[in-house]
Amino acid sequence: MNVYLVGYMGSGKSTVGRRLARMLNFEHLDLDDFFEETYKISVIDFFQKYDETTFRKIESTLLKETLKLTNHVISTGGGTPGFFDNMRLINDHGISVYIKMHHKSLFDRLKNAKRPRPRTSNLDDDALNSRILEDMKIREHYYLQAGIHTKGENIEVKLLAQQLLPMLSA
Repeated sequence: MNVYLVGYMGSGKSTVGRRLARMLNFEHLDLDDFFEETYKISVIDFFQKYDETTFRKIESTLLKETLKLTNHVISTGGGTPGFFDNMRLINDHGISVYIKMHHKSLFDRLKNAKRPRPRTSNLDDDALNSRILEDMKIREHYYLQAGIHTKGENIEVKLLAQQLLPMLSA
């Protein structure tokens, strides 16, 4: 069985995913890294060269590839759950965890992010805040379908691992 981390970009899915995988003695797979390794192009460059719709189709195909894996923690992209019935696939084939963060926390993280994000780079503060709020109006519906919800600010990964262990051995 796999654990799928969902939540908005900047919520810590990749960082939590690596730590959680170590604690569970699982492998970690970041869906964005999987895309970049498979297609030899960064997500941000792909968005600039092609478009989001094409990216989402490929992302969904890669997500389906993860369904063949076992004992993995998979950090999804922020938009992954909202396209092509991906959230249902995640829930049907693994345990989903929503890393929930307040929009102000997301704003702070994205404003100070070292890695550029395709949908938020080059936005001024007002536009970034608006993007987060607009996206969350659409995406929260999908994130809330996760089996476990945990607060992203000061997340206790060890407690999350303890919560998951009985579910993984069932």
